[in-house]
Amino acid sequence: MDAENAAQQLDRYRFGSRWRAIGASHDRAFDELATRYAEGHRAYHNSEHIAECNAWLDRVVDLADHPDELEVAVYFHDAVYEPSAQDNEALSAELFCELAQDASIHVEVTARIAGLIKSTATHDCTDGDGALLSDIDLAILGTPPARYARYEDAIRREYSAVADESYRMGRARVLETFLERIAIYRTPRMAALLEAQARDNLSRALAALRQ
Repeated sequence: MDAENAAQQLDRYRFGSRWRAIGASHDRAFDELATRYAEGHRAYHNSEHIAECNAWLDRVVDLADHPDELEVAVYFHDAVYEPSAQDNEALSAELFCELAQDASIHVEVTARIAGLIKSTATHDCTDGDGALLSDIDLAILGTPPARYARYEDAIRREYSAVADESYRMGRARVLETFLERIAIYRTPRMAALLEAQARDNLSRALAALRQ
């Protein structure tokens, strides 16, 4: 995906509105995001993922404590993405902080959003905007089987450098971790919409990996 198509999916007007709503003096950050989400190694963690996250956000935005901040966190949570790296979320938060400082966003607002971005590394938040962001980011797990299958294919392409056996073992551990949770989704509304389908999708994908 090129930067122009990424920009269309990210929606410059929508981003600019939220960016200014949190106190930004300019919106130069959008071009940085469009370039990053168009990177060639991204098959899933791209602008389509952000657009889908925003669609889910629209369904639960009334639950947010700081809706504009939450949406900015959605835009930035995968801004830095290298499949083999362990610090993508931390680096995404760092990038956000740099751009926020350049745009004169208040330090308290910056700190809250950076915390949300970093929280997506573990999806451990159980309440507040952190829980909402986690549920939005994981909504893909509870999508219809055809969309979920496309997601699994995209993740495999992002890890194309990993040998099949190693990938299957690693991916199985990831899926098991989600299935072992008492609840994948932290907010009742998202759980009602997605939990049952997510568990079915994950169970089927795990069985396929073990064949």
